[in-house]
Amino acid sequence: MDLSIIIPVYNENATLLEMIGHVRAVDLDGLEREIVLVDDGSTDGSTDTLRNQVEGKMDGVRVVYHDVNRGKGAAIRSAIPECTGKFIVIQDADLEYDPRDLPALLAPLRDGRADVVFGTRFAGGPHRVMFFWHMVGNRFLTFLSNMLTNLNLSDMEVGYKVFRADILRAANLKSNRFGFEPEITAKVAKRKLRIYEVPISYAGRDYAQGKKITWRDGLAALFQIVRYRLFD
Repeated sequence: MDLSIIIPVYNENATLLEMIGHVRAVDLDGLEREIVLVDDGSTDGSTDTLRNQVEGKMDGVRVVYHDVNRGKGAAIRSAIPECTGKFIVIQDADLEYDPRDLPALLAPLRDGRADVVFGTRFAGGPHRVMFFWHMVGNRFLTFLSNMLTNLNLSDMEVGYKVFRADILRAANLKSNRFGFEPEITAKVAKRKLRIYEVPISYAGRDYAQGKKITWRDGLAALFQIVRYRLFD
């Protein structure tokens, strides 16, 4: 298998089947793909959709279930042992990140230039205009992470990241929620891996549309940035 696509799912029934369709349809220039979905204790019907319309009915798609909501990081940890691909990408189940950006994200890995590729929402790709203070928070967290890791990322918190599979398997991930982003950033920086950034499009959601990250996650990220750079 060439590419494993991890999709954490928590209460994304409105977009779930559409996103799976986009991921399955995108042209990856011959790469063989598999999709590993993790239902993270959804309560909106996502679980029933996965059991009745996805599991066992779509080739190359597997589903893992959590009995209770444990968070994005925990969902990624549950998915990793199910992945058989040479590369692993994290794909959100909403429609904020466009699978048509996957070929560009994969290119530095496929030609051997990179070990890890981060998307970036702040480098010219088309994006929905959203919240000013969210942008300030993202910039600040990226700035602090860069200070401690000596990287020059423009978007540490981006949800679109692609890895050589062996790197993600060896990362000994611990974060349960959105702390996955600063944790994996600190760990790949410590290993002095080759990191590339690629501009991506971004169709941000508001809270009425189901956006889940809050200011509490921002505060937690401050702790995670320091923890995983200095103490882990």
